[in-house]
Amino acid sequence: MKRREELNRLHELSDEDLQGEAARLKESLFRLNFKLALGEVDAVKRIREEKKSLARINTMRRERERQAASR
Repeated sequence: MKRREELNRLHELSDEDLQGEAARLKESLFRLNFKLALGEVDAVKRIREEKKSLARINTMRRERERQAASR
């Protein structure tokens, strides 16, 4: 998925959905790191993508918290 498409999709999610998506990505990263330890080569690229997606979600959650606190 392209970055802009992913960002648009994430902006439309509610806070609870973002939290669920973050939990899903953390679980996925755990499994990918396990695959990497077993020597699967394709896991490296997916790990990088998943980490970036998780960072985007955490940034969005933090921005929303700040906006709610400033109101």
